[in-house]
Amino acid sequence: MGYSPQVLRAARRRLEQARSDRESLYRAHLAQAYREEPRLQEIDRALRQTMAQAAQAVFTQGGDVEKSMEAARQENLALQRERQELLNTKFPPDFLSDKPNCPLCGDTGYVGSAMCRCLLALCAQEQRKELTLLNGREERFGDFRLDYYPDRIDPKLGVSPRRVMEKTYATCLQYAQTFRPGAENLLFSGDTGLGKTFLSACIAGEVAERGYSVVYESAAHLFSKLERARFASDEAARQDAEKYSACDLLILDDLGTELPGQFVTASLYTLLNDRLLSGKSTILSTNLNTEDLPRRYSPQIASRLRSFRRVAFLGEDIRILKSRER
Repeated sequence: MGYSPQVLRAARRRLEQARSDRESLYRAHLAQAYREEPRLQEIDRALRQTMAQAAQAVFTQGGDVEKSMEAARQENLALQRERQELLNTKFPPDFLSDKPNCPLCGDTGYVGSAMCRCLLALCAQEQRKELTLLNGREERFGDFRLDYYPDRIDPKLGVSPRRVMEKTYATCLQYAQTFRPGAENLLFSGDTGLGKTFLSACIAGEVAERGYSVVYESAAHLFSKLERARFASDEAARQDAEKYSACDLLILDDLGTELPGQFVTASLYTLLNDRLLSGKSTILSTNLNTEDLPRRYSPQIASRLRSFRRVAFLGEDIRILKSRER
């Protein structure tokens, strides 16, 4: 999963902070326990010295090694029992527990060379926060309202917009819930205000929550960042450009609203072609219809867009319908 360096750094900072907080709490509890029950400090000091003293006695005085070590072990066990009894009677459960938050990795974030599930979960959370900042909201499939779409049959289509949108909603929900790297590419098309951005954001959040790397970006912003990365040596823009190619799922919203030009055409072709060749999944959202796309973009781009599964959006502008409700 190609998490961006920014997401990974933020997740690691949170992991390190959690580990630091746990260690600080343990030290504070230990100091409190020593103040309230000085015998605990005496026991801990004795535990540290018992085995060392036994070993030293063997080397300096000679004698039966096994007997000396066994005596030290028995003394050590007696001290541990006394310590635990004091903790059980004087302090809440686990008051002096110094166990890591994650038993799998010991709070390092890695099991061998593989990222631990605790760090993966933090990455998913950080990415969702990043997505929310980018699109300005956190959309959920449960908030989608089919009642905004007319239930009457459209004579030209022979079906009602609501029936079409029921299918569209089901397609988006299934895509998000079953997403795997290499999932099919989708092309959302339809007039403005029909829910393309809403369902795109729902997919982004769901897929990110399931632990996959997602980049959600408007077409205008994406091409602006690509231009700065190419011509202005903008490091932040360069990192964003790398994310567009590396992420498991790229969602490009409002395709067709960007200013046309040779740079945009070349950049879009390169981005789409690279992601198709590497098996990366892409969702494009546009107000352009299937006849407009070939006229706006090059034949090479149009050819690649034809490989995307088209998902239709029909109905009336929901923003206007909501304003009438007020």
